[in-house]
Amino acid sequence: MRIFLSFFAFVFCGLVLAACDSHEKPVSPLGKTDALVVITVNSPDTYYENSDGSYAGLEFDLVSEFATELGVEVRFKVMSGLSQALLALENMQGHFAAGLNVTDKHGSGARFGPVYQRTQPQVAYNTDYPKPRSIQYLAGRNIEIAAGTSHAERLNEVKQQVPGLKWNVVDIPAEELLEKLAEGRIDYAVADSTQINLAKNFYPNLATAFNLGDETGKAWAFSPNEDVELLEKVQKFFKRIEQDGTLKRLLDRYYGHIQRLDQMDVGGILGKMRTTLPDLRAHFHQAEELTGIDWRLIAALAYKESHWDRLATSFTNVRGIMMLTESTADRMKVTDRLDARQSILAGARYLLLLKEMLPPRIAEPDRTWIALAAYNLGYGHVEDARILAQRLGSSPDSWVDLKKILPLLSHSQYFDNLKHGYARGGEAVILTESVRTYHDILLRYERPYSHNFAATEATGPLRHSRN
Repeated sequence: MRIFLSFFAFVFCGLVLAACDSHEKPVSPLGKTDALVVITVNSPDTYYENSDGSYAGLEFDLVSEFATELGVEVRFKVMSGLSQALLALENMQGHFAAGLNVTDKHGSGARFGPVYQRTQPQVAYNTDYPKPRSIQYLAGRNIEIAAGTSHAERLNEVKQQVPGLKWNVVDIPAEELLEKLAEGRIDYAVADSTQINLAKNFYPNLATAFNLGDETGKAWAFSPNEDVELLEKVQKFFKRIEQDGTLKRLLDRYYGHIQRLDQMDVGGILGKMRTTLPDLRAHFHQAEELTGIDWRLIAALAYKESHWDRLATSFTNVRGIMMLTESTADRMKVTDRLDARQSILAGARYLLLLKEMLPPRIAEPDRTWIALAAYNLGYGHVEDARILAQRLGSSPDSWVDLKKILPLLSHSQYFDNLKHGYARGGEAVILTESVRTYHDILLRYERPYSHNFAATEATGPLRHSRN
């Protein structure tokens, strides 16, 4: 089978090399060099520079984990586009290229490691306009796809049935392509499901019209002449991380929560970021100073709890921006739960307390997600869920496992045998996953807290850096 590649990858600052020189010498086999060289292009859905200047993303984490397993350092070689990346791979100027979408179309003849993620090519549309009911409705419209993807191959297949179908290939990341769609500058866009689902959390007027063809698998690609021993190590690596749950946790870290919010949820927080957040931002900044927890996470929790309503009150008498119970307010020495500053500082301190109560072995970000569940449900019920997870053969320290266990606390066959009894554990999962997405939104649009600029400084979208 001949192979067509679509490249989606990431960058690592500090170890980045310039674009590939076609006359550059091939890399030495891994056994004869102390560095793993990975060919990549920048892609916001799998690599990004986060708010504190460090790097993250599924591909970044996977390669870093593999390099640690091998006991070598990593050098990432950044190409300006897919064709340069494929040429570099063909010329063996890296040990492999990370994050390729594999389809059964013509192409380079590269060899692939195991498929570790599947994505669905989709047609996205702007909900300010009617939803296209089929591919025939796209004929004669302004359709764009990102360069270096397999979407043109899919559209070429469809064009046989829809002769009027035309599209433009643009040399921008899918993130910017979908932004153009949200702003009404194009009619439709074709992108992968993960990219569209991520973008929908920032642009509430984006939606999926329909799928385009079959799913594709993502994998690492190797030159046909690459060392067989390295391929065997990659096979063993992916087998290990699939068996021990590492791959599942990484996929959940980046994609497990991205479909939690609907258009109204996203539109709601974007609107209140303009109207309500400016008056509260200083309190959230002070909460970060007090606890060390990113102020945007505290603000995300506050938004999920009350929509930043200082006077919010539930029928159970949970009150204020952070929706504190009377007992929690007393514990945190709050005299007025409806006082915005007191509520925010107390809620942040309580979240920190819950994080500190968890066993030290629980790593981030799972530690924060589990603490958020405890904020909603109470620490005792979360401990019950962790005990139940052990009984059922799941990890009590992994959020991706625990969020499947928590809803069981409302079933008598389980809660009858737990110390704290019945609990609406599903609500804690909804809160945590929603806070994760609200946090992503705030990370994109709000700057990190720093003494070097005024708290009221205008923000605007924070773009992913591209080295």
